[in-house]
Amino acid sequence: MTTPAPWVPEGIWIARGEEETRVARRVRASLPDVPVHIVDDPATAEPSGFAQGKRRLILQRHGGTFLQHCPAGTTGMVCCNYLVANFASNCPFDCSYCFLQDYVANNPAVKIFTNVDDGLAEIDAALRRHPTRQFRVGTGELADSLALDAVSGLTRDLVPFFAARDNAVLELKTKSTCVDTLLEHAPTDRVVTSWSVNALQIVAAEDRGAPSLDARIEAAARVQAAGFRVGFHFDPLVAHEGWERGYRDTVERIFARIDPARVAWISLGSLRMTPRLKTAIRARQDRGQILTGELVPCADGKERVWRGMRVRMYQHILGWLRDVDADLPLYICMEPASVWEKVMGQAPSDREVARHVTQRTVSAPTPSLEPR
Repeated sequence: MTTPAPWVPEGIWIARGEEETRVARRVRASLPDVPVHIVDDPATAEPSGFAQGKRRLILQRHGGTFLQHCPAGTTGMVCCNYLVANFASNCPFDCSYCFLQDYVANNPAVKIFTNVDDGLAEIDAALRRHPTRQFRVGTGELADSLALDAVSGLTRDLVPFFAARDNAVLELKTKSTCVDTLLEHAPTDRVVTSWSVNALQIVAAEDRGAPSLDARIEAAARVQAAGFRVGFHFDPLVAHEGWERGYRDTVERIFARIDPARVAWISLGSLRMTPRLKTAIRARQDRGQILTGELVPCADGKERVWRGMRVRMYQHILGWLRDVDADLPLYICMEPASVWEKVMGQAPSDREVARHVTQRTVSAPTPSLEPR
């Protein structure tokens, strides 16, 4: 498989005093021909629009808390107790439904934070405070976990760190095929690389700038062949014409290349929109077709396709996945207990979901989430 070319921004802006940090040295070495600007205030490098932000890279310290609870843990929603660690913000891809269009609208440049060791120390302190708890930590919330890795080399810091811990699993969630730096490391079950996938029609129409579905699956096969576990996220599911055929085809494509016994987890989540995100999408000329379907307001303030359709989609796709392997750890994301009961036949606690999700990476008894 051809190694993908790294993302190349139009310029690199580095906060003064961060020029010789490990991250800054890696970035400059990997992008030797990109102009570098040293700035006293990184905010002055911010462009005026989200699309322009995809072409600018800012290296600066992260001044806040690195480790946070996943925003999916909204009141009234069944949660998997997922934690997110933010070492970067924004990514080179430009998917039509991406919530970052709203979330980073006022600071849209791609950012890589230079004080990685501060983030690792924060995570380490949390793990030490709760030595008997199993943590699941992901880096794919505010940025794709691997799309910038050929530039930042962040996996060189993260993989050894988590490989040495007994009570945490790192998830690298991505749409990228940039896995070469990851594969420099010996495999460990403490690191899971997972790919966001969708029906071919949705990938082609809405995942702008991202690798094709087959390229993602091929990258997952490389990672799995190297000895790592992999995961998949069918999210966001979009109720489009021919969705049954489209999502069944995606399941078949995945497991034509992937060994289900070495899949750590698979999640399903419906397309969800906030009013501000819808406004941001409508303001763009290249907004795609993602808003042509009918969405209804839900209790958490987001809009989704009506519950009956969501349940039907979940049941079909979960059924196809169980036909592949009845023991696959499966869960649904950002849904209330009523939807879990319709789909799974039960509404587990957050703790039960968390234990179930990590059943293939943690040696501990786990509850079944099979339908009753």
